[in-house]
Amino acid sequence: MSDLAVQPTDGQVPTARTWISPLTKRRIESFKRNKRGYWSLIVLSFFFVLSLFAEFIANDRPILVHYDGNFYFPMYQRIPETTFGGFFPTEAEYREKEVQDLIEEKGWILWQPIRYSFDTINFQREHPASPTWENILGTDESGRDVAANVIYGFRIAMLFGIVLTGLSSIIGIAAGAVQGYFGGWVDLIFQRVIEIWAGMPRLFLLIILASILTPSFLLLLFLLLIFEWMALVGVVRAEFLRTRNFEYVRAARSLGVKDSVIMFRHVLPNAMTATLTFLPFVMIGSITALTSLDFLGFGLQDELPSLGDILRQGKSNIGNAPWLGITGFLVVAITLSLLIFIGEAVRDAFDPRKTFQTES
Repeated sequence: MSDLAVQPTDGQVPTARTWISPLTKRRIESFKRNKRGYWSLIVLSFFFVLSLFAEFIANDRPILVHYDGNFYFPMYQRIPETTFGGFFPTEAEYREKEVQDLIEEKGWILWQPIRYSFDTINFQREHPASPTWENILGTDESGRDVAANVIYGFRIAMLFGIVLTGLSSIIGIAAGAVQGYFGGWVDLIFQRVIEIWAGMPRLFLLIILASILTPSFLLLLFLLLIFEWMALVGVVRAEFLRTRNFEYVRAARSLGVKDSVIMFRHVLPNAMTATLTFLPFVMIGSITALTSLDFLGFGLQDELPSLGDILRQGKSNIGNAPWLGITGFLVVAITLSLLIFIGEAVRDAFDPRKTFQTES
């Protein structure tokens, strides 16, 4: 039966709540009862949404400049220093005191809480430098602000994990559906190929490919997708093998319904129940893989922010710059822990023994 509720027949206008089936309501309530998972989702979502606006939190270009009666938006405009009465036609260096004095003579500057971007170098200190009010988490080996790198690096890690989880889920679900639905030689051949491919030394292959090619976000996404799609194949295959001989499937076949329609409209919704419980853990694997490659030096390019790079620098400077290792470890550990708690709550919400359990 479809997970959507039956439309009202008493002439009332359907509301959003009307379209949610009782089973879905019970699952949502079951998820909320798991306080650890529920609050983990809220906390992780809050920081992820916050990171999407990283440019408004950490940037070496101010949000707004008011000068001589005019408003300027340096985050979106490249404004020459001559606009503010300077001598150079190049873009203004807003962090320099001379430029700030020129602007404040006839206006004001609205800055972000952190006046550094992920690639801004602080030339005023020896690096790595310990935390101060200017650099609240210190600086790394290159003189970049660690707090800014954490914010931008967290955003890249989350986006990478979400995109890789989504793409690998689509491929894995499709492959598992074909295997389980058709069975026989199709299932046998697919299963042997997957077993051989899964037995490959994934990390070594990724390191070799990343060392030959120039790493980038899209390239690493493609390389990891080659292996990550297998995470859900077994779950979907098992569900399709279980339901392929159900009465409604046989009836649909006898009526001449296309196999693709039966697979993805009638059988797949049943398989998605088990599949959804695995998605947070697939995302954990995606983020961990990216962080590991960055830690080993085969991940994102050096000019891009990376949590793995912070961990690598922390390992190299464990004696003279412990704040690097502590910061990187805490950010990665907390992120993965929150995802684990969310995954456990989702798993409990889809467990029929707990879904139908009444609150005591």
